[in-house]
Amino acid sequence: MTDIEVTSNAQNERLTLRKSAKLRHRTLVQDLFQKGKSVYSGPLRVTFHTLSNEELEHSFRVRIPDLMGPVQMMITVPKKKRRHAVDRVLMRRRIREAFRLQWHHLKKRVQEDPTIRTLSLAIVYMDTENAEMDSIMIAMDSVLHKVIKKLFPQPKEDEICLK
Repeated sequence: MTDIEVTSNAQNERLTLRKSAKLRHRTLVQDLFQKGKSVYSGPLRVTFHTLSNEELEHSFRVRIPDLMGPVQMMITVPKKKRRHAVDRVLMRRRIREAFRLQWHHLKKRVQEDPTIRTLSLAIVYMDTENAEMDSIMIAMDSVLHKVIKKLFPQPKEDEICLK
C-alpha cells in the first residue's frame, strides 16, 4: 500500500486500534488455534476463525462481553524465534502498526457480511531476524488480502456465465 492510499484512507476514517480490536478471551483464542485456518506471507503467518452470533453466544457462559469488535487480533512473536525481549517488543510494535494502517478493508468486508459476527486473527512472526518496517507492511498487505480471498471467495467466471 502506498503512502498516498494510506493518507486518503486516513482522511475518510480514523486509523485507530481500539480495545475492541484486541483478542483477549481465552475461549476465543483456543477456538482460533483449534478450528482456524492459516495463511502465510513473508515473515508473517495469520491464523483466522470466524464466529457467527450463535457460536459467539455459546462461547461464553452468561452473555457476550462488551467491546467485542468485528475484527479481533493478537500478535505473537515466539521466544524461540526472537530470544531478546527488546526484539520481540520491536517486532510486535511494527506488526501492530502495519495492521493498524491496513485493516480497514478487512473490517468493512466483515461488517457487510451478515453471517459473520466477529473475525479472530492471530498474527505470528516467523522469522529469526528483525524485519524492516517496509517488508512487514508488504507482508501484512499480502496476508490480509489472502485472508479476504479465503473468507469471501470470488465466483469463477464460468459460474457467472451460467447464472
